[in-house]
Amino acid sequence: MTSSRGAGDPAAIRVEGLTKRYGRATAVDDLSFTVGTGRVTGFFGPNGAGKTTALKAVVGLARPTAGRAFVRGTPVAALKPDARLLGVHIEPCGAHPGRTGRAHLRSLAALAGLPRRRVGEVLELVGLEEAARGRVGKYSMGMRQRLGLAAALLGDPEILVLDEPVNGLDPQGIRWLRTLLRERAAKGGTVLLSSHMLGEAAQTVDDVVVINRGRLVHEGAIRDLERSGERVVAVRTAEAERLSELVTAAGGRTKTDDGGRLLVEGLDVTEVARLAHRDGVLVEEITERTASLEDAFFGLTGGADR
Repeated sequence: MTSSRGAGDPAAIRVEGLTKRYGRATAVDDLSFTVGTGRVTGFFGPNGAGKTTALKAVVGLARPTAGRAFVRGTPVAALKPDARLLGVHIEPCGAHPGRTGRAHLRSLAALAGLPRRRVGEVLELVGLEEAARGRVGKYSMGMRQRLGLAAALLGDPEILVLDEPVNGLDPQGIRWLRTLLRERAAKGGTVLLSSHMLGEAAQTVDDVVVINRGRLVHEGAIRDLERSGERVVAVRTAEAERLSELVTAAGGRTKTDDGGRLLVEGLDVTEVARLAHRDGVLVEEITERTASLEDAFFGLTGGADR
């Protein structure tokens, strides 16, 4: 394997052959991908796919069994802590429950050599000015999430790495975060974020990296993933099991969505309607649409539960 890389590497983050094992269990398996500068990259995969483990290795919080990660061309293992280069929010905010949010951020700013005024700026940015006076132990999940984001933003870093940043946020908070990340990318900043909220992520990210069981299954622009989806026929019927058998026999594929509709791939709407009519299956509703990002995701990961 050839390595990159010096300061001229155009990628903000480059991962090469990353593997992480815990005993006999392999959490991440020979994973390689790049994160472009000025882009928001979504890191997707089912629960247990290895997303958090991979992100920890990428930012130096976990030592890989094999492979390397580079940030701005420098191996992470050789990277000196720099809050102005890399901001990280992975898992809990890490604040002592007996401390106030403001005190927590002040200690982080002091450790990073950042001006004290920056604490007030990020508290205002994440909407925690008033709550920062209270003890972290009494924070809601959404408030803890905002505090973790404030910590990641303290150095106004070039690169943000965020693990499930919308967890616990209300709809207003999710919209705020989406706007914040898009504005940072527009100014040349880089964001790598994991998320299980695919519909929301589709409005935020430029590129996607999809992993399953620790291995890469897709990398590219989100628009290409969305365009790759074939047509899907959605059918509402009380005889879904019978229609599914007919579709399968005709060479199609089926699954059921959250609303109980049968989703048919591989046949068009006319073919599905003819099958139902031929065998007397009563159809209440039938529509055809292009596969969504979620459909594409399930296709890549074999329908695994995210």
